[in-house]
Amino acid sequence: MSSKPDATRPRAADTKKVHIADTQMTRQNWYKHVNWLNVTFIIGVPISGCIQAFFVPLQLKTAIWAVIYYFFTGLGITAGYHRLWAHCSYSATLPMRIWLALVGGGAVEGSIRWWARDHRAHHRYTDTDKDPYSVRKGLLYSHLGWMVMKQNPKRIGRTDITDLNEDPVVVWQHRNYIKVVITMGLIVPMLVAGLGWGDWYGGFVYAGILRIFFVQQATFCVNSLAHWLGDQPFDDRNSPRDHIITALVTLGEGYHNFHHEFPSDYRNAIEWHQYDPTKWTIWTCKQLGLAYDLKQFRSNEIEKGRVQQLQKKIDQKRAKLDWGTPLDQLPVMEWDDYVEQAKNGRGLISIAGVVHDVTDFIKDHPGGKAMIKSGLGKDATAMFNGGVYYHSNGAHNLLSTMRVGVIRGGGEVEIWKRAQKENSEYVRDETGQRIIRAGQQVTKMPEPIPTADAA
Repeated sequence: MSSKPDATRPRAADTKKVHIADTQMTRQNWYKHVNWLNVTFIIGVPISGCIQAFFVPLQLKTAIWAVIYYFFTGLGITAGYHRLWAHCSYSATLPMRIWLALVGGGAVEGSIRWWARDHRAHHRYTDTDKDPYSVRKGLLYSHLGWMVMKQNPKRIGRTDITDLNEDPVVVWQHRNYIKVVITMGLIVPMLVAGLGWGDWYGGFVYAGILRIFFVQQATFCVNSLAHWLGDQPFDDRNSPRDHIITALVTLGEGYHNFHHEFPSDYRNAIEWHQYDPTKWTIWTCKQLGLAYDLKQFRSNEIEKGRVQQLQKKIDQKRAKLDWGTPLDQLPVMEWDDYVEQAKNGRGLISIAGVVHDVTDFIKDHPGGKAMIKSGLGKDATAMFNGGVYYHSNGAHNLLSTMRVGVIRGGGEVEIWKRAQKENSEYVRDETGQRIIRAGQQVTKMPEPIPTADAA
C-alpha cells in the first residue's frame, strides 16, 4: 500500500524558489533586481574617487604612475584573464602566471575562474540568451547592465573549466580574491606613490580608484563596443566586429570579429599596422623565456574565412543587380519566327543563339544606328564578337538585360542548357544564381571570330 504524503512537509514545487531575475521588474521591486554590491564597486567607488579628486591635486609623477599601472592591470586582463586562461592561446611560466594573476586582480573585475568561465560561455553562446553579456539585450546591458542587474546563474550557458580548477595559481587567486583586490587594486598603487614621492593620497585616488574605473570601462568595451562598432571581415552571422577605436581603448582587443572566428590565436590583430599591444607583450615575453607555445591559426584558414565573407558580400550586391532573364527561363523561338518579327519592325538581334530586343537601344548605340540595324533579323554572333567590333565586357552585360528568347537549335545555348542540367562548370552564388564573371556572358566568344569582312 502507498503511504500518504506528509502534510507537514512542503511540496516539491514549493521548495523551488524563483530567481528574482526571472520575475518582472516593477516600481515596487526594482531594487531587488539590482546587484548592489557590484553597483557599489563599479559605480559608487568611482564616483567617490571623482569627488575626492576635486580636493587632491594631481602630481605629474602620480599621473605617469597611474598610466603605467593602468597598462599593467589592463594587460593582466587582456594577456592573462583573456588570452592565457580563458582561451589558452599560449602557455606561461609560473612567475609570469603569478604576475598576471596579481595585476589582473588589481583591475578588480572578478577572479580568473569567474571571469574566464563567463567569457567561455560568451563565446560558446554568442548573442543568445545563454550569453551572459549578449549585445542583443542592448548596448548598455552588454557594457554594464549585466553586472549591476542580478542574473540567474542557471540561465548562463555551461562551459568546461576543468583546466582552471586544476591550475594552482587560479585556485589560489580565487580563494584569496578579496585580499588580492585590496592589495593590488589600492594598497600597491598608493605605496608606490607614497614611498616614491610622498603622494599617498594621490596614489590612492588616481592610481588606485580612478585607474580601476578606467581599466574596467575599457574592458567592458570589449563586451559592448566590439559587438557594435566596425566591420565584419570574417563572418557576419554574429555581432563581433573589428574597429581601430575599440582596439585603442582595449589594449588591442578591438579586432573582435577575427577573435571570435579564431579564439585560440594569441593575436587579435594579424596585420603589422594594427594596434595590439597585448600581442606584442606576449611575443616579448616569449623572447624573454616567460611565455611559450604561442598559438596561431593557419594563414590558409584565415584567408579562406576572409574570402568567404567577401564572396558573401559580393553575392548580396549581385542579387540586387539585373543580370537579365536566365536562359533556361526564356521562351524558345523558331528561326523563321525571329526573322519575321524583325522584318515587321521589332528590333531583334540574335547573338550566340540568344535573341535580344534592342529596339530602345538603337538610338543610343555608340557605334551608330546603321551598324546595329545591319544585324537585325540576322545571326550577329560574328559581327558582335570581332567581325565588326570586339565588344567589351560591359557591352555583353548590358546586352544580357535585353534577352527575350533563344533560337531552337542555337548551338551555344543548347550546350549551355545541357551543362546547366548536369550542374557542371558553372559556379553559383548563395541564391543559386549562376555567377557571371567578367568576360563569361554567354554571348561572349573566347576568341574573336574571324570573318571575310574582318580580313
